[in-house]
Amino acid sequence: MDIQHVDVPSRPRHTPDPILALESLRFGKCLATKVTPPAPSQDPTAAKLVIDLSGRLGVASAPALRVTFEGQPDFADGLTQMLANKVQPVLTTTLDGQTVGVARPMLSDWLWLSRASDDVLSGAISLLEQSVARFFADALTPVEPPAPPFPVVGFWRHYLPSLTRAAATRALERLSTRRPFYWQVAYRTVQHAGIATTAAVDGPEFTTLADDGQRFYADPFVVEHQGEEFLFVEEYPYATGKGVISVAKIARDGQASVPRCVLEEPYHLSYPQVFRHDGETFMLPESGGARRLVLYRASSFPDHWVQDTILIADRDINDATLLHRDGQFWLFGTERRGAGSPSDTMVVFSAPTLRGPWSPHKLNPIAIDSAAARPGGAFIDCDGRTFLPVQNGQKTYGGGLGLMELLRVDDDAVLFAEPVPVQPGKAWHRKGIHTLNRTGSIEVIDSAG
Repeated sequence: MDIQHVDVPSRPRHTPDPILALESLRFGKCLATKVTPPAPSQDPTAAKLVIDLSGRLGVASAPALRVTFEGQPDFADGLTQMLANKVQPVLTTTLDGQTVGVARPMLSDWLWLSRASDDVLSGAISLLEQSVARFFADALTPVEPPAPPFPVVGFWRHYLPSLTRAAATRALERLSTRRPFYWQVAYRTVQHAGIATTAAVDGPEFTTLADDGQRFYADPFVVEHQGEEFLFVEEYPYATGKGVISVAKIARDGQASVPRCVLEEPYHLSYPQVFRHDGETFMLPESGGARRLVLYRASSFPDHWVQDTILIADRDINDATLLHRDGQFWLFGTERRGAGSPSDTMVVFSAPTLRGPWSPHKLNPIAIDSAAARPGGAFIDCDGRTFLPVQNGQKTYGGGLGLMELLRVDDDAVLFAEPVPVQPGKAWHRKGIHTLNRTGSIEVIDSAG
């Protein structure tokens, strides 16, 4: 890679630099912190692709890829737009002026500007990586550009009200008597059409999986074993601050037992995807915090599990969801890259066998989208079509779920349709859903709302 410095005209403006410098005393440097640029290369004339990070290069010696933040080539201007409109950001890449990539990274924290900057700039890095990979794979095609927002000016004028609102919200949360990040799981028996068919939480009423107030349950998966139904969940005791995998048995009268822990590691576990393959029962839980994805095998179902294979090492993969199609195995999940969000960047891996070897798709990252990247349940086959439940985090993490049809997956491409949002209904009293799974007549969901 060749590096060239470009002189651009300086413009007087109010910038976020003083705020970032102040926050760095607590969090350290973020991706928006000014640094000394690397030394320029001696001969950049042989480039096949120019990545213009200045936005004001002019005519380049090769096709030029540029990134914009809410329609602005300058990050500080884009940040002002985000603060003014209080929306999740939209980033684009253009190739010689034509839009070729769109990203909608998730902002998880409006209070701390450095954290918001990390989320946005991590999304920008992933979008550039995606566009470069597709350029050299001859798979970079024009896309419909998003509508540009109404331009605003004045960073401080928009930052101070945003800071006040975020600080007030945080203070109210701390004063609230509600449990922090409280999730609930629900289950029901449904004989015919369920949420995957109606895209709504309607029909027979769900039963909430009771807890004792000292923990919550989330990420439900249900599996049938020798004529009995078992509900696997993430159990999160507040006392330990670490998730474990627990199981409850659903009796013939539809009542679930109290979940009991069946898998615990020194690190957090969640998303207990349980499935059968070649006569054995496996579990593929999330362990992104440990930077590895481990396949477990039931040595004595459902209580005893042993580590079978480390499928992916040294990567923070979240909610990896398995698909077996035409003799090939595929994993769809999100990857936390650096300081960015764990919920907005979809990556795909494939392998000839369940135990691997697993290889990343050549077009990774497949998507950078807070509403259409992170899986929220196992794949669903319906009338010859395949759907993936995906989490919608545009407003908040756990804020909703969509059903996204898989149109194509092979070594050359991964294509999805736009997600169809799951609408709320009278079958459960909580707002939105975050996970959806079904085996036979047992359907399970969860929610933080």
